[in-house]
Amino acid sequence: MGQDHIRYDILAQDALRGVIRKVLTEVAATGRLPGDHHFFITFLTGAPGVRISQHLKTKYVEQMTIVLQHQFWDLKVTDTHFEVGLSFSDTPEKLVIPFNAIRGFYDPSVNFELEFEVPLAEEDESSAEITAYPVETAAKPQAAEEQGAGEEKKPASVVSLDAFRKKQ
Repeated sequence: MGQDHIRYDILAQDALRGVIRKVLTEVAATGRLPGDHHFFITFLTGAPGVRISQHLKTKYVEQMTIVLQHQFWDLKVTDTHFEVGLSFSDTPEKLVIPFNAIRGFYDPSVNFELEFEVPLAEEDESSAEITAYPVETAAKPQAAEEQGAGEEKKPASVVSLDAFRKKQ
């Protein structure tokens, strides 16, 4: 197999993150979520470009899940990141989250999920895997504080980019 000079893995990640970008752009334009839609967004707190308060960074050292549902404000979306205001224990916070820092996006109202295996700083970037699938059960955290403990997912299909990479 030849070397992938095009980097389809990166193109696929960018395309899937484009789904999140488009959805958030539409929500920012209207100022509200349509119907019963709401989003769980999991991101790496130490990724380049992430800006959160030191309090949140201390509490969520590696990753954090936020919920965009009823109480959020000042949602702004650019090509590379989004900004949003949220309240944590009655304390307002502004978060800046690059799309490249997102590990997961989930809309339980329609059981839609995108997952990205974003390498931590010390991980090898060639081990990235993308999973995109609808979820059959809504077993997701109910608050930002419950981020990731004991979640089970039932994938309909899994796309592993490692299968397409040149073996070295």
